[in-house]
Amino acid sequence: MKTLTPEVNALLDKLYNLRGEDSVILIEMEKQKKKAEETRERTTEQKKDLQKKISELEKLHEELDEQGEKLKEVLSGIHREEYKTVLERLRIDFNPTALVEKLDHSLPKTIDSVKEDTKKAEDELVKVEEEMNNAITTIEEVGIRKDAALGNQEKLNEYFELALTGRINITRDSITSLLEQFKFTEEEQREAAKILMFPEDALFAYDEKIKSKEKSGKSIGEVISEAKTASMEEPKIEETEDHAMEEETPASIDPKEEVILTLKEEGIDYLDFKADEIDELIANFDAETLRKNIELIKKKGLGLDIFHSNIKLFYDLELAEKIEMLIKNGKEIMDIYLNPAVVIKYNKEELKNRILDIKANGLEPSEVPLMAY
Repeated sequence: MKTLTPEVNALLDKLYNLRGEDSVILIEMEKQKKKAEETRERTTEQKKDLQKKISELEKLHEELDEQGEKLKEVLSGIHREEYKTVLERLRIDFNPTALVEKLDHSLPKTIDSVKEDTKKAEDELVKVEEEMNNAITTIEEVGIRKDAALGNQEKLNEYFELALTGRINITRDSITSLLEQFKFTEEEQREAAKILMFPEDALFAYDEKIKSKEKSGKSIGEVISEAKTASMEEPKIEETEDHAMEEETPASIDPKEEVILTLKEEGIDYLDFKADEIDELIANFDAETLRKNIELIKKKGLGLDIFHSNIKLFYDLELAEKIEMLIKNGKEIMDIYLNPAVVIKYNKEELKNRILDIKANGLEPSEVPLMAY
């Protein structure tokens, strides 16, 4: 039975964190959303200020241009000599010609400066609008990703509930593809698949620890954090003489472990099968028959994936005779590979009678598709 080792404990810490409201993924998404919302608010205000500034600069440009031309026109029509007496008597320094020259010299530069300020404000507005649009896009994307994450979390919780109640019946691919969405490594995916598909003491012990501490009102994250601290502080149990003697005494091999080990030795991954299929194999397990049938399949070149969804082939005592019977009656190896259900459907005597029936009807067994047997 799998014990709650530090490695298994660490993996379950990670899995259980993803099951709760304080999931690191959900928390990170919330941070991203909050940052994007703050950026949106800031850039929205900046956009308003810049639009106001641009409007004011454009108005200033228009007024300088319009009023400058009018003023030059007025000044050009005034001759100082006509007002010489008044200007000298009142000591007024008024020289229309000099003023026109000054306008011609300075006004274009002033207008160009306003144009430059307007261009800078417009360029800044483009950057601010881009930043604002990116923030809005981020908020929308985070919302979509959060919905997907919550859906994945719901599915993960469903898998755990099924595993803890002994009702799980899903394939390894279902689990690994889900955990891939959570950015688990391939090794973590495989180990998690083992824990969920074939739940053992480690999972139940960990779940009990979590639930007992959750009753105190703490979040899963707090419970996990406390559990990590406790595990680091736990003293090592010194091995007593009695304990050492117990270690030397071999334990009986668990049937499930024996099945899994035998499959592994024959190059077959038990995670390619559903939990109920493994249970069926355990109930009908005979190591010698299993090894003999696997060797037969290899020798005939049928491919080990023929066992997928055809668990009975592992413990069929008549498998060799039935395959040989089909071959002698004109069936190709590929026919059998594509239609293994026929081998499962009949025992040796029933298959023999079926072939005789086909011949009695004036047909050649080789010409009748196996799916019609």
